[in-house]
Amino acid sequence: MPTAAFIFPGQGSQASRMGVDVAERFPRSRECFEIASKVLGYDLLARVSDASDEELKETRLSQPAIFTANVAIYRAVSTLGLQPVATAGHSFGEYCSLEIAAAMEFEEAVRVVNERGLAMGEAADRAPGAMAAIIGLELAAVEAVCAAARERSAARVDIGNLNTVTQIVVSGDVTGVEAACELAKEAGAKRVRVLNVSGAWHSSLMEPAVSRFGQAVAQARVAVPRFPVISNVLARPYRSAEEIKQALVASLCSRVRWHEAAVALAALRPDAIIECGASEVLAPMVKRLPDIGSTAVMHVSDGAGLESVRAALGLSAA
Repeated sequence: MPTAAFIFPGQGSQASRMGVDVAERFPRSRECFEIASKVLGYDLLARVSDASDEELKETRLSQPAIFTANVAIYRAVSTLGLQPVATAGHSFGEYCSLEIAAAMEFEEAVRVVNERGLAMGEAADRAPGAMAAIIGLELAAVEAVCAAARERSAARVDIGNLNTVTQIVVSGDVTGVEAACELAKEAGAKRVRVLNVSGAWHSSLMEPAVSRFGQAVAQARVAVPRFPVISNVLARPYRSAEEIKQALVASLCSRVRWHEAAVALAALRPDAIIECGASEVLAPMVKRLPDIGSTAVMHVSDGAGLESVRAALGLSAA
């Protein structure tokens, strides 16, 4: 049986009709939407089927929708019989990792993710912000860009995501992010791209969300994962349920250490690393790791992607 590590994207990966194809094909995938709908109090599958791009961008819908679609896609992939050996998720994609590793039950995870989206949405309403990817500059250069942007704009901006060595996301007030984008171009960045999100995630602008979300996490039932879940905040596998809870709250304002998490995942040498999500976000980053070796890196968003994995790994049809 081939081994696999599973990775899950977070906000910005949303897409029209995400998870609908697998929900129509696989009963356990459809069950994800049914359970989520009961928790949320509305028909999530119908919302995802009909929502506009702008509606899907809003964090109160996008977080529970992306979580549910990602896990629904994973459940479709799980029918192939792969042996999961580790998992990691980008930003709140980590909740998908915790669910598939049995650290959180699906229904419980939906409740926590929904509360996270509500708390962060309130924080974003109070302090509108933005995020932008800076491509072609390394960490020290982007740190300098953020410092200069804070001085120039008198606004908040700092590093939110460390995606690769030279793909770093900044997050903060709109004017601060705009200044950082201008300064990054002046510093020689190859490209600067504003992200499709509705707030300044993983920045100090999210501090108002900590109290409300912290209460939800404190009440949540969390267990030690059945296989390694590599933390965004710690960039290593979790060691206890309490450590998970602490990191989930800290992650609202802390940097996403995705590059380090991906390196740790690749070092386990699974036969495959599979991204489960509506959009291919993480797989291209993982493919560029210098030590990826012979590990196959693939993305699945629907039934066609599932068949591609089956063919690539030489798995027999069900």
